[in-house]
Amino acid sequence: MDAFYASVEQRDDPALRGQPVAVGGARERGVVMAASYEARQFGVRSAMPAVVARRKCPALLFVPPRFEVYKEVSRQIHAIFAEYTPLIEPLSLDEAYLDVTENLKAEPLATRLAAEIRARILEKTGLTASAGISYNKFLAKLASDYRKPNGQFVIRPHQGPGFVEGLAVGQFHGIGAATAARLNGLGIFTGADLRAQPEALLRQHFGKAGGYYYAIARAEDHRPVVADRQRKSVGAETTFENDRREFDELADGLGPCIAKVWAHCERAGLLGRTATLKVKYADFQQITRSRSLTGPVAGAEQLTAISHELLRALLPVPQGVRLVGVSLSNLVPVAEAVGQQLALGL
Repeated sequence: MDAFYASVEQRDDPALRGQPVAVGGARERGVVMAASYEARQFGVRSAMPAVVARRKCPALLFVPPRFEVYKEVSRQIHAIFAEYTPLIEPLSLDEAYLDVTENLKAEPLATRLAAEIRARILEKTGLTASAGISYNKFLAKLASDYRKPNGQFVIRPHQGPGFVEGLAVGQFHGIGAATAARLNGLGIFTGADLRAQPEALLRQHFGKAGGYYYAIARAEDHRPVVADRQRKSVGAETTFENDRREFDELADGLGPCIAKVWAHCERAGLLGRTATLKVKYADFQQITRSRSLTGPVAGAEQLTAISHELLRALLPVPQGVRLVGVSLSNLVPVAEAVGQQLALGL
């Protein structure tokens, strides 16, 4: 979807149309969650601190998020996807991979399907969507950004390797800023540079991911579209109005996060065995600390105890803390977790 959260707000409030809009917290410690295309023209981007966004665009209008509305629109969009294929792999509320090789419309051209799906989404929701079309997930994801907003772009089989060669490695989906910097440090700046590297060297520096980088440099990606993909983690975080340093005040911030994480797990029928604490300092440096158990975390009380233990190990903090968060990963359905524990007992 195009600027999803912001576009929903502009759809529902005519006064916001044509205006630079940011969804998120307007307070000094707030963060931009989504920006309209009008705001992006000023350099406003998601994950940007609100104070920086206001500096770039003094006329920026902040709107609080309405997640229930976004979830309902997401359900409408996914219902449309399901009219065309059962092979849908969601990436977020507003993005998904669709495998239309064999589709429910018996349509041989993916480009035609993409145009029809986008038209159906506009008709149903009043919102525009963009599509990337190719022969694998990596290239389709890259293509999806090339005709935004309200467009579609195709990378055909004979175009794939050449298309990748000309891109900066930082543009590759799955390569973040830190990994791009490491690649640059090795003299690897473009897809062509990456393709020139032996697989052994990439694995030496990046482990298992090195094999993936070796493949995508050749426009190869054999990952299937996985329908009903299980969520890998559940997390929540909070940003403080003022920096905090002491254990009690940091632990107070963790309390609501832990409650949210555990409530979600209970609703979804999930249990996890790895707890992770996230801390972001005043200078935006971020660290995480994790602890894995042999069995699933038993309840909110145990998650609290582990989180507090991880937090105590970081004290005294080197500087003020602006954000804390907690997540639970290595998730399995409750029935599966109980079955594993019974098997261990036997």
